[in-house]
Amino acid sequence: MRVVIVTESFPPDVNGVAHCALQTARHLVDRGHAPLVVAPAPAPGNKLAALAAPCPVVHVPSLPLPGYPQVRVALPSRRLAAAIVQHRPDVVHLASPFVLGVRGMAAAAKFGIPAVAVYQTDLAGYARTYMGAGEAAAWRRIRSVHSAADLTLVPSSASMNDLETHGVPRLKLWARGVDTARFRPELRDAALRRELAPNGEVIVGYVGRLAPEKHIDLLADTCRLPGVKVVIVGDGPSQPALAEALPGAVFLGRRGGDDLARIFASFDVFAHTGPFETFCQTVQEAMASGVPVVAPAAGGPLDLVDHGRTGLLVPPRDASAVRDAVQSLVADRALRVAYGAAGRATVEGRTWAAIGDQLIGHYADVVAARRAVVAA
Repeated sequence: MRVVIVTESFPPDVNGVAHCALQTARHLVDRGHAPLVVAPAPAPGNKLAALAAPCPVVHVPSLPLPGYPQVRVALPSRRLAAAIVQHRPDVVHLASPFVLGVRGMAAAAKFGIPAVAVYQTDLAGYARTYMGAGEAAAWRRIRSVHSAADLTLVPSSASMNDLETHGVPRLKLWARGVDTARFRPELRDAALRRELAPNGEVIVGYVGRLAPEKHIDLLADTCRLPGVKVVIVGDGPSQPALAEALPGAVFLGRRGGDDLARIFASFDVFAHTGPFETFCQTVQEAMASGVPVVAPAAGGPLDLVDHGRTGLLVPPRDASAVRDAVQSLVADRALRVAYGAAGRATVEGRTWAAIGDQLIGHYADVVAARRAVVAA
């Protein structure tokens, strides 16, 4: 099968959309298919941009998002349509379509190619966070874009409910895989733990973008708990403010690969604070690493965290609830171990290979359905 993956983000970007698009391309190649990726061009001079991709990548001219330069937004370009024409795909895959993906949807419709859209970003939640309004307009955009697709894949039951409520048709659940060979409890590193928590503190970690919608400032009360060291992994526009808001926290910056896996396994508790996660891959990576999770009872974590077995779910945007949940785990090492082991067991079957095969099945379904319509 020939596939064009039109994505709003791709490595060297570090985020859920980029990671999922990369894993999708890898799996398609592994299964003998022929993917082509179309993505916004990375920042000029980015030393990581030349890293080998599993398939050809067409870069569309882009500009940094004002106020958030880590995010690149694609500019209008003929490269997208030209790439689709040249590749002759059986299906177009639209990863979190909003700007480039909308153009990809239009091109797929123009050329009569079925399109599968993957819903990954809570744009309505971002509108509330960054503009204080605009949620209704965001949902109109989401409904317009996804209604044009042959199929929309959603990552969680919460996202499914949101899209159904707002009138988006043709939905199916498609979760995310996790690399359980890379993220595993055996990587727990005593030397790293001594470096991060020299006084033997319990390490509470966060991994992700440092941005307003993540509400990482909710960890301020947790930072003040005796015997606790908060460790923050990631970068983003909120870093300067968070350095002031989180007393005593250690900021490690952006990490990846085996280094990130070692850090995950060296946490005692993983705390996620963002209420707008459509899935939340870092929760799965923590669970694969054998680390208990504290997360908001909203969005993707509702499907991922089994409250009272693999971690604790707390009311969204409640700093005291986050602190109290962390404190209960800090006080009970046996409970942390039990939750961590249960989390690891829960995700062991969620490989990217299994998830990728599900995706190929969805492709085959929409291609067959489109051919049946044409034949009729």
